[in-house]
This record gives sequence, structure tokens and C-alpha cells, in this order.
Amino acid sequence: MSLGPYTTFIVTSYLVVLAVVVLLIAWIAIDYRRQKRRLSELESDGISRRSGRSTTDRT
Repeated sequence: MSLGPYTTFIVTSYLVVLAVVVLLIAWIAIDYRRQKRRLSELESDGISRRSGRSTTDRT
């Protein structure tokens, strides 16, 4: 497969896009873990989620 005189540009572009996608996936995974940890801290402090209550729990 010959990409011609633009081989360097094409390969570099693909590598940059790959790096950005990998960084975004890592960022999302780290943020997910951070949010889960924060939620469990709040729940252990006695603060519950509103979405976790049913309509009969309201006073």
C-alpha cells in the first residue's frame, strides 16, 4: 500500500487521533471511578440520592 508523498502526514494524523481517543477513554474511566468514590462517601455520611427514594418515602 503506497500512500504517496503524504505518508508522513497521514500516519501522523492517525497517531494523533488514536492518542486523543485513548486519552478521552482514560479520562472517562478515571472520572467514573472518582464519581463512584464520591457517591459512596456521601452515602456513608448519610446523604442519599433523591432518585433512590420511592414516592411513598416522601413526607
